Amino acid sequence: MTTQPYQQDKVHWRTLFAFIVPSLIGVFLFMTPVSVGEAMTIPIAVLAKKLQAFVAPFIHAMIVGVVCTTAVLSLVAKLLKPKALMQFALFKHLFDVSWIWLVTRLLGAAFILMTFFKVGPAFIHAEHTGALVLSDLLPVLFSVFVLAGLLLPLLLNFGLLELVGTLLTKVMRPLFGVPGRSAVNCVASWLGDGSVGILMTARQYEEKYYTQKEAAIIGTTFSAVSITFCLVVIGQVKLEHLFAPFYLTVCLAGFVAAIIVPRLPPLSFKKSTYIDGTEPAHDAEAVPEGKTLFQHALSVALEKAEKAPGVKGTLKEGMTNALDMVFAVLPVVMAVGTFALIIAEYTPVFQYLGMPFVPYLELLQVPEAAQAAQTIVVGFADMFIPSILAASSIESDVTRFIVAAMSVTQLIYMSEVGALLLGSKIPVNILELFTIFILRTLVTLPVIALMAHWLV
Repeated sequence: MTTQPYQQDKVHWRTLFAFIVPSLIGVFLFMTPVSVGEAMTIPIAVLAKKLQAFVAPFIHAMIVGVVCTTAVLSLVAKLLKPKALMQFALFKHLFDVSWIWLVTRLLGAAFILMTFFKVGPAFIHAEHTGALVLSDLLPVLFSVFVLAGLLLPLLLNFGLLELVGTLLTKVMRPLFGVPGRSAVNCVASWLGDGSVGILMTARQYEEKYYTQKEAAIIGTTFSAVSITFCLVVIGQVKLEHLFAPFYLTVCLAGFVAAIIVPRLPPLSFKKSTYIDGTEPAHDAEAVPEGKTLFQHALSVALEKAEKAPGVKGTLKEGMTNALDMVFAVLPVVMAVGTFALIIAEYTPVFQYLGMPFVPYLELLQVPEAAQAAQTIVVGFADMFIPSILAASSIESDVTRFIVAAMSVTQLIYMSEVGALLLGSKIPVNILELFTIFILRTLVTLPVIALMAHWLV
């Protein structure tokens, strides 16, 4: 999205206040590392945990209500199109969806009712399928979506992304093919949670700050898992003492994947147009003559701050964000996540898909290659499953280190990130996500194996 340079000699104190104060609050909430016990996280994640604990006695019933309400209202909007409701833009936006999303929402409602009431086929509501999604994943996402949705305007609307984006464009654009503002998404994901990064990316894509190609790259490359979850994964394979080299390996492998994978299909084939089909201005990131990079970045940021909505507008947008994520994404996560976990748990599909990786792992001199290969593709269903399998079936510290690091750098897993991407308007489908998942695996495995042989 193009912006006109702001006349800095006319800066009003209210514009500076609107730029500095909300942006600093946003940086504190979404990007400032804080220590909680032995873990590092960000304040928004701490607040989300407190909210989750507060509503814990009734959160599952609340989530069931949300998913079922979404399914019923989507069915009403699709089949009946009641004029009294369709005139409301928010109702139409939330519930007037395509047939494929309607079926997905209905499937999510069916799965969540069976799981909540423990009725129907046992494989749907079993501990490692529907119950895992409903009990462990959806409460976390619900609390994150509510708070992040409400508070994201502080980060998005008052000039911070314009300042950071303009300053970092000369780094992010040549390396990764994305605007500098995506660096904020990356930091929020790594310090906090990948779902926060996807929420930010989806919102900016809808507001025409990212093209289809940029949104797809950012959503599948920079919405990584948090430092805290990395600690959980390395602990699962009983290698906590190697966290520092493990995290270094994850960062290095992720960096390599971020350079290579966006230059390959399907991401390289995505259109460089906005959500409405319009093309970005070719000089949108150019620095005007007579200005330094910082002066231009500040003027663009102040331009955004001057146009920012007031308190009422910010609250309204935050509530819309929260409703959008809660109603649109939770049913998709329940449907897609449960279905993927059923396939992983009760069929040999992922084991068969992992067989072609055995020669590749042997070439990389990975011990217990056959066992490691079985864990590779199952990560597409859920990031934590490879580490669970490795802890119980693999003896070699090197191989367990490789499996744990690989499961984090693969990044696309259907029980959260994949389902969130599919539930958003970011232009990726499930086949493309699986292709990106395989590409990330192929690209990161040599880096991880090299580091494991060196460090473990």
